[in-house]
Amino acid sequence: MPTRDVFSVIADPTRRQILDLLCQREMGVGELVETLGLAQPNVSKHLRTLGEADLVHVRIDGPRRHYRLRPDRLRELEEWLAPYRRMWADRLDALERHLDQLDETDHEED
Repeated sequence: MPTRDVFSVIADPTRRQILDLLCQREMGVGELVETLGLAQPNVSKHLRTLGEADLVHVRIDGPRRHYRLRPDRLRELEEWLAPYRRMWADRLDALERHLDQLDETDHEED
């Protein structure tokens, strides 16, 4: 089965929240349900979608399922964001230079 598109999967805020939690450590379904305050079927549905996108790995331990993040799959998103990150870095650097010049001007007037 082909994997789901990362961008469409992470468009959902609940799935992003699950990824944020799994970024910290592996978690069981029950723990995710409790932390998120959602019904177990809803959490399981989101986990299934994340699994279809290969964003999470499931470890089965008897009747329990434990999920962990597969960060390698987020590389596609990282590559897409890279040019935008560079653009913002350049703009923030220009703002810093401008603020430094203003600060120097203020000190000269004192």
